[in-house]
Amino acid sequence: MRNLKVTMAYKGTAYHGYQRQNNANSIQQTVEDTLSVLLGEKVTINGCSRTDTGVHARAFVFNVRTDNPIPCEGFIKGGNALLPCDIAFLSCEEADESFHARFDSCGKEYVYRINTAPVRDVFTADTAMHYPYTPDIEKMRSAAKLLVGTHDFAAFCKAEAKEHLVSTVRTVYSVNVDRNGDFVEITVRGNGFLHNMVRIIVGTLIYISEGKRTEEDILKALSEPDRECAGKTVEPYGLYLNRVFYDKDVLMKEALNESTR
Repeated sequence: MRNLKVTMAYKGTAYHGYQRQNNANSIQQTVEDTLSVLLGEKVTINGCSRTDTGVHARAFVFNVRTDNPIPCEGFIKGGNALLPCDIAFLSCEEADESFHARFDSCGKEYVYRINTAPVRDVFTADTAMHYPYTPDIEKMRSAAKLLVGTHDFAAFCKAEAKEHLVSTVRTVYSVNVDRNGDFVEITVRGNGFLHNMVRIIVGTLIYISEGKRTEEDILKALSEPDRECAGKTVEPYGLYLNRVFYDKDVLMKEALNESTR
């Protein structure tokens, strides 16, 4: 049996997250249904992550096992011909039998996009958060440095999700805040992320810019941890799973380059 490693992109607006659900449209169900037709057999895909409702992905990795001999080029072309227009296969390659898209990942990179134009852009309304103010980028960058390292991020996690976790300790390798015209992008790299962690990090940096939180609040949120010291959970539709890393050397090198810019 073959084990295929596939990278896809999707716009999450029309889906109730990645994971298969009984009474809602999901990315996983849509892709599995498509592949069952393409491959002529019922398949289950193993995703690298579980994105929430409305969250997007520029490079989501999954693996799928199949007896079908279809070449990777045919897999991509055939799959994209059957998939809806908001999901696309980007690459496909043969993987080792033991490869698992989730368990073999050593890190992920998320990007959150913010549109700061005075008037909302109707063409990016479901792919970037509209925030019609001028953020203090330098204050946000200074505060972002405090989040880098290995910390207990319980204050940056959805409350209900913590009940099922063995640990809320995670390592963040870099947090970068960049501005390009009206758009601000916050890029976070880490070895793993808690439920809503990136969205709360973004909300915290926005509160820092607005003066609603201080750097001391961030330090307290990491040491206590106290959810009230962190910021709000921003909307999901500005969030993208941007990259998944399977080579830690590459992850660390890129994080180091970003942190020294």
